[in-house]
Amino acid sequence: MPPLVTENEVRRTVEAVWRIESPRLIAGLAGMLRDVGVAEELAQDALVAALEQWPAEGVPRNPGAWLMTVAKRRAVDLIRRNERYARKLHEIGRALPESVEVDFDAAAAGQIEDDLLRLVFVACHPVLAAEARVALTLRLLGGLTTAEIARAFLVAEPTVAQRIVRAKRTLADAGVPFEVPEPAERAARLSSVLEVIYLIFNEGYAATAGDDWTRPALCTDALRLGRILAGLMPDESEVHGLVALMEIQTSRLRARVGPDGEAVRLFDQDRARWDPLLIRRGLAALGRVDEIGGQPGPYALQAAIAACHVRARTPEETDWRRIAALYDALAPLARSAVVELNRAVAVGMAEGPAAGLDLVDAIIAGGLLPSYYLLPAVRGDLLAKLGRADEARAEFTRAASLTHNTRERALLLAQTETP
Repeated sequence: MPPLVTENEVRRTVEAVWRIESPRLIAGLAGMLRDVGVAEELAQDALVAALEQWPAEGVPRNPGAWLMTVAKRRAVDLIRRNERYARKLHEIGRALPESVEVDFDAAAAGQIEDDLLRLVFVACHPVLAAEARVALTLRLLGGLTTAEIARAFLVAEPTVAQRIVRAKRTLADAGVPFEVPEPAERAARLSSVLEVIYLIFNEGYAATAGDDWTRPALCTDALRLGRILAGLMPDESEVHGLVALMEIQTSRLRARVGPDGEAVRLFDQDRARWDPLLIRRGLAALGRVDEIGGQPGPYALQAAIAACHVRARTPEETDWRRIAALYDALAPLARSAVVELNRAVAVGMAEGPAAGLDLVDAIIAGGLLPSYYLLPAVRGDLLAKLGRADEARAEFTRAASLTHNTRERALLLAQTETP
């Protein structure tokens, strides 16, 4: 290693390599051992070895292969020490000689990719609670540390660590197989995977609590997971729909935050700050949905709605009638009061605030979303457009009291002054 490269620089390199390589590393080990918990422990052992050896010996030419070789050596050692794995030792021992020389490139093109897909379905298994699936997915597939996950979701680190430990134990106790689900259950299981990725993305796009309006790192992690999944399942329309949605939404992140970190609404955003590369990628992913054909799913429809916004050069050019029609198609698929609320916004823009207000009041009459801050926020906006200023102020005040995000609260309180 050149002498000018410091130990801190090597450590940063190790961390970057780990973030990229750890999902395939853990997947490959889990494919050998059929135990996600043990696979992660062995992968962590390889990481420790890299942190110990690379500063002295230099970063290897193929760091991913180095980590895989070390981890598989330790996996074979574990199997040899454990009589319960005698049969697996017999199977693996023929493929891996004592020196464990691994052809990483060949593995990455075949078995590792299969194992990675299996790991995706295991980490997002519906036997786990939603927060456990999110934490385990970010840990195993996102390469995040427990501390990073805790910071991202404003949760205590021991709480996240406990969720991950319990998730692994739940998977083991339930005997969840390390496999891609059979076709009969694949649609439902894929829905769970997409839900986890989108939950991660949404927490980055509009933080539910704290002082930051957005957390771009979480959006990046979710987008990376979505892109990996699209590569593993290239013929699944909804996977491309989710990727399209996240690409397009991410393109607007910079414009959603002002110079002092304040929240900026869609209508007030500087569209020149929207990222054209991400927009092109999102529209290309949406085009892939069309190529695959069939009835578009909820994520593809939401992506099509997002596309309407980025295709408009100004807020006034937005095709609200098309957006309202897309929400009409989305509503029976999503069966969500939040979707109905978004539909009310679109109808209010396309047909006038009175029409939108009728839909919002129908949601309230149904007893839905009683504590959701955007319900009074939307109602306040529609009332303001109808000239009912006092009622609008009351709604914005109520909305501000319900949100846990300080930037969102400031934006809503500002609207009480100028409805």
